[in-house]
Amino acid sequence: MSPPLAQSLALLIATWVAWRVLRRLVAKDPFATIPGPPSASRLAGKMMDIINPETAAEYLDGLTKTYGGVFRCYGLFNADSLYVYDPKALYQIIVKDQHIFEESGDFLRTNATILGKQLTGTVGDHHRKQRKMLNPVFSIAHMREMTPIFYSIGRKLRESIGQQVSNDGNEIDLLPWMTRSALELIGQSGFGYSFDNLDVGGEEHAFARSAKNINGTLADPLISMVRILVWPLVYGWGSPAFQRTVVDWLPWKKLHELRDMTDVVNKTAIEVFESTKRSLKEGRDISTRAGGGKDIMTVLLKANMSASEEDRLPEDELIAQISGMTFAGMETTSNALSRVLHLLSEHPEVQEKLRKEVRDAYASHDGDLDYDTLTALPLLDAVCRESLRLYAPLPLLLREAREDGILPLFRPIRSTSGEEIKEVFVPKGTTLFISLHHCNRNPEIWGLDAAEWKPERWLEPLPDTVAEAKVPGVYSNLMTFLGGGRACIGFKFAQLEMKVVLSLLLERFQFAPGEKEIVWLNNGIVQPSTKDAPLSSTGRRELGMPLKVSVAP
Repeated sequence: MSPPLAQSLALLIATWVAWRVLRRLVAKDPFATIPGPPSASRLAGKMMDIINPETAAEYLDGLTKTYGGVFRCYGLFNADSLYVYDPKALYQIIVKDQHIFEESGDFLRTNATILGKQLTGTVGDHHRKQRKMLNPVFSIAHMREMTPIFYSIGRKLRESIGQQVSNDGNEIDLLPWMTRSALELIGQSGFGYSFDNLDVGGEEHAFARSAKNINGTLADPLISMVRILVWPLVYGWGSPAFQRTVVDWLPWKKLHELRDMTDVVNKTAIEVFESTKRSLKEGRDISTRAGGGKDIMTVLLKANMSASEEDRLPEDELIAQISGMTFAGMETTSNALSRVLHLLSEHPEVQEKLRKEVRDAYASHDGDLDYDTLTALPLLDAVCRESLRLYAPLPLLLREAREDGILPLFRPIRSTSGEEIKEVFVPKGTTLFISLHHCNRNPEIWGLDAAEWKPERWLEPLPDTVAEAKVPGVYSNLMTFLGGGRACIGFKFAQLEMKVVLSLLLERFQFAPGEKEIVWLNNGIVQPSTKDAPLSSTGRRELGMPLKVSVAP
């Protein structure tokens, strides 16, 4: 970045900080009675502790034990914020008053700019219209139709991993394989498009490379600062062509890297969309496409063509769904699968029982399992549920109060003076940290063993407190896939992917810990690395999950 630009940016930031400090000195403290840890600095508040990839989980665990289901914390520049995992408060935020507690402005701007006007970049009626069109393609009925596609890709994955396994077993980094297969599953079943043949030594698709690197670039400290301070002031200025000219003109390498990655993602999305559109318009045999013509985009395009003018989505929004679905599903599901394999490597007795279950199921069927048989396997289902409960791939989300609101509490908290608080007033402008992770681990809901990985808990009646808490999650009394009008639309897709891949891999292979200790980093999405991993170009540990893989007896 050039010196004049850096100086201008520094002046803007200093002015903004001074204004925030002055406003805080004269304004009444809205959370004076709400307990919480003291601020660490006037600039960062508690954000550095909350987002630290290596220590945030342990730090936040300590706070939840001290303060309860809602407590005060400080955002950037000591902004008034609340950390929330009380189930009744969460219901108010994501269901009853979701129009008040919307996605943060930064989240919406970033998603709309990088990915386009798709589900994660829209709100209100606009979001509901898109969701209405998309809901049918994520139904159980459509998952049943797509199950053979999942098996086709899962078997290719198993074949390629098998080519790397020696007679005595050897270490294989499974994270790249989970990521590659997740992208190919989304490509074929989502868009009728093949990104990766899943061959050993195959070249990574440019789309996959860009999609994986965008999040790291957005987390760059200077990029983050501009997103928060400058972007809100200039967002929407001028035409897209003018905005592009400004980005091209600025002498800023990181910004240009982000531009180039966004270009690759958008170009690929347009290519996929136009291919599908041409096939339908020209009456081609779409059964020969990747996915056999049952992919989500083909079905969605057909539905959109026959929809009323009122319900029809414009083409730019259909194209944006391609980028949005890929970002939403690739990293989260691949890391969730990696987590399950890591857990099974550490619990060989559960792994052996699960292998017997899937082998018995495949032995009693001629070929692949159908959707209903696969999803009904009790231990496989329990392992997936427990892993998604204890280790939500996306542990923390942000919401922003668009107007004043009230959060009632499932369990009262104690004020700074020791009085009982049954509800919390939330003034307009407050940032809310919604903890999916801590709601899923709340011992008042799940019992004293809430922090333990115990798949067997799902094979017997759950504690009465689970039903009493009325957790507003869309999936199995859990917050993993959120709930309400912004619940993860593809959660059935993710479950099917996990169960197909796990059943096929466990039928053939045995997994054990490797020589390197696996650590899990909270990079927004929780991702695996090793304790001695070097730092990448983004300043974070390089990712990977090497496990010992052998042919199962």
